[in-house]
Amino acid sequence: MTGGKATDRVTAAYALIDRLDRPEVWIHLREPEAVLDEAAALDARAAGGEELPLHGVLVAVKDNIDVAGLPTTAACPSFVRLPEMSAPAVSRLTERGAIVLGKTNLDQFATGLTGSRSPYGAVRCAGLPERISGGSSSGSAVAVALGIVDLALGTDTAGSGRVPAAFQGIVGLKPTIGLVPTSGVVPAARSYDCVSVFAAGVGAAEHALAAMSGPVPDRPWRPIPADAPLAAPAHPTVAVPLPSDLGGMSAERLAAFDAACHRLAAQGVTTVPIDVEPFLAAGRLLYGGALVAERYAAVGGAVESGGDEIDPSVRAIIGAARTIPAHRLVADLERLDQLKVAATQRLTGMDALLLPTVPEHPTLAEVAQDPIGVNTRLGRFTTFANLLDMAAIAVPAGTADGGPFGVSVLAPAFADRVVADIARLVTGEPAGTAPAPIGLPLFVVGAHLSGQPLNGQLSGARLIRPERTSPEYRLFDLGTTPARPGLVRTGPSGRHIDGELWSLPPAVLGELLASLPAPLALGPLTLAGGETVTGFLCDRGATEHARDISEHGGWRAYRAATAAG
Repeated sequence: MTGGKATDRVTAAYALIDRLDRPEVWIHLREPEAVLDEAAALDARAAGGEELPLHGVLVAVKDNIDVAGLPTTAACPSFVRLPEMSAPAVSRLTERGAIVLGKTNLDQFATGLTGSRSPYGAVRCAGLPERISGGSSSGSAVAVALGIVDLALGTDTAGSGRVPAAFQGIVGLKPTIGLVPTSGVVPAARSYDCVSVFAAGVGAAEHALAAMSGPVPDRPWRPIPADAPLAAPAHPTVAVPLPSDLGGMSAERLAAFDAACHRLAAQGVTTVPIDVEPFLAAGRLLYGGALVAERYAAVGGAVESGGDEIDPSVRAIIGAARTIPAHRLVADLERLDQLKVAATQRLTGMDALLLPTVPEHPTLAEVAQDPIGVNTRLGRFTTFANLLDMAAIAVPAGTADGGPFGVSVLAPAFADRVVADIARLVTGEPAGTAPAPIGLPLFVVGAHLSGQPLNGQLSGARLIRPERTSPEYRLFDLGTTPARPGLVRTGPSGRHIDGELWSLPPAVLGELLASLPAPLALGPLTLAGGETVTGFLCDRGATEHARDISEHGGWRAYRAATAAG
């Protein structure tokens, strides 16, 4: 991702840290000598031919996530522990060549969205130091925004991986709950916790997510459903809030959000206004209802015994949850179920939901005057995501009120690739930077090609690349309606035939096979490079009276020639 020597990247990072003088970003910064030794060892391994896909990528880790040999404090000194093992989210990055630079500051016990609730100091916004950085993953976001590290890990229970991303003008990816294990993470609300990623671009964040995902023995694993989409459709339909749902935002923020919607529309996205109140109502349950009891269950004992180290706002929020009766929690869980149904109905027929990430960007002074009220307002568009089991990504979308403005793309669980693809349409980042999807390969040559009539049957599939067969095939026009070709393996009398290689969700490939009309079938097919994949093939007997169109090299070229003739 970075190129060059890891030692050079480390040297530059420490020089930048000295020049910027932002000590509030870090709780534990590793000694340069130790990091340089680690970088030199990685450079030697890479020079020896070892494959290290994240060679030299520098990472900052929020200090509620374990890194072997570094203290974990959750921004509470008396809570400190010294882990012998890194959290899987960390170790899976370092095993691929990434280097942890240090542990970053946060809102204490990951409770807050301001970045100012820490005994280690309030973390200032990277570009606007009089304003808050956003929390709780404040230090991680600022470390990326300042260019010190390439990636940073945060956690996101109520928006902590998205709010600070919006304030810094960077990407904050919150995956589906359970994709990244939370082993080695100090819980905030165990049912709704996620490890999140900060990066300068969507592709870098996706690569990190792909590296960190997967089961571990000590946590329940949510298997990825067989029909989980691997990509957004070519022309997505995106829900947007009604103007009445955006009340209280400044004129510049409203204009910036409107511009993001128009940017999507200009790229073939259909935007549909919906009432988002069920989403917002669900979000209000996290702190305004009995669900906050999870916070007390996680760290209530540490808060009660922490004395003067505990931030007053953190103490007030978590301490108040101690006496919540069980019947209130049951009632709020029932209410949440009702809101899930309503939210799902609102998104019927939609591929994603687009929202402003935050409604405002307050100053440190404004937060000091009203710490609870400001924090509540900041979570307006973020707190519902995990309660409703959604994937989300926050991306920059222009400027407003003198600073960065950001939007978030959200979709139901396991639509992580969908939200990333739509986010790229906002930022303009090319899709080629995405990691290869995990799916079943399918080679298509005719009506299922991009832009062709049956391409929509490849629901949730992702185009990998244009491809062609080995020189052993011939292509025939079967004379069907809709028009489709038949591909036959003929051996030495064949030629290369152009097509596309797609990656399909397993369930979609099964549906395609079940609906495939004779004489077509799915079977093993050899590509030009020698790789064998599944492809559309035709019974040779069915082509006896069909027109041989192999000389055109592919279905598109044949159709173009026919239309021109």
